Amino acid sequence: MRVAVIGSGIVGASAAWHAAGLGADVVLAGRSQPGEATAAGAGIVCPWASDHDDADWFRSAADGARYYPELVAELAEAGERGLGYQAVGALALAADEADLHGIRRRVLERRRGAADTGEVDLLGESEARALFPPLAPGSRAVRIAAGARVDGGRLRDALLRQARYRGVGLRTGRAALRRSADRVTGIEVDGEHIAADAVVVAAGAWAPELLAPAGVTVRVAPQRGQIVHLSLSGADTGHWPVVMPATGHYLVPFDGSRIVAGATREPGTGFDHRVTAAGLAEVLAEALAVAPGLAGATHLETRVGFRPVGPDIRPLLGRVPQLDGLVVADGLGASGLTSGPWAGRVAALLATGADPGLDLTPYDPVR
Repeated sequence: MRVAVIGSGIVGASAAWHAAGLGADVVLAGRSQPGEATAAGAGIVCPWASDHDDADWFRSAADGARYYPELVAELAEAGERGLGYQAVGALALAADEADLHGIRRRVLERRRGAADTGEVDLLGESEARALFPPLAPGSRAVRIAAGARVDGGRLRDALLRQARYRGVGLRTGRAALRRSADRVTGIEVDGEHIAADAVVVAAGAWAPELLAPAGVTVRVAPQRGQIVHLSLSGADTGHWPVVMPATGHYLVPFDGSRIVAGATREPGTGFDHRVTAAGLAEVLAEALAVAPGLAGATHLETRVGFRPVGPDIRPLLGRVPQLDGLVVADGLGASGLTSGPWAGRVAALLATGADPGLDLTPYDPVR
């Protein structure tokens, strides 16, 4: 069978690679656009400490985190290195002692059903600052050993390379759905008609404009995020843990003395791809409040991405009932790099007629 995938972010790349691995003839259509979430984001893979209480969201995020080691190992066997993924651990900071113990309880409770957290430890100031030296005096944290970080752009590029090796045809251009009566028949890319038995739409924040002409409405909107990249000269940051303050902002260290500070959450901006004074001020103020030792860091760049945010925190993932052969994998919001590769795999299974092995009712893409 032939599967067409629209969207070349982390979800689309994963869907194409997996579908080809399942034996399908696959075509992936994508185009580079300012504000692509995959290229802009710094991935934190640590859903266990989140204060979101939606059990279905947590199930998808935990499945995403659980899938990463398997995926990275398979890509490594194929010769891919330097994906930016590493289980460096995560430090969840708290405002006071009660919150600190509350975070630890939440992580331990969730570990019962998603036992991939590794050790969960309470750290005093000296222990926390030994792991992440720029932290403010008095910082205390819950350390989650299995917490990881990932460079979304590098992982996406690796999946696309391996997809090509599996025979996936890549098309660059503006894609549109083609349908006949109540089923999809393929896609059109800049005038080229490509027949397909199934189509996976993983177009991120641009999914609504793609699906609307086919009579399908998905409740996805762009949420602008501004993310600052810093260089801390002389610091060996490659093994530092991810830092997750109680504010919802974060610090993600990478190799090469680079630390990523994020991020704003700005609904209602449309696709306004600008670095704003207010956004930059917010990110830097939050970062320096948590880690004043970054005050002397060099500003390298500020990236802007549009998270595809759905009607709630759960992803939009599954078949579209009114249009046979159409699968949507979108709306992952801030969890895109946690759940993206897993969601692409689920979409590939659905597109090829395989059973993904889970109840997708809570993730109905047209809810």
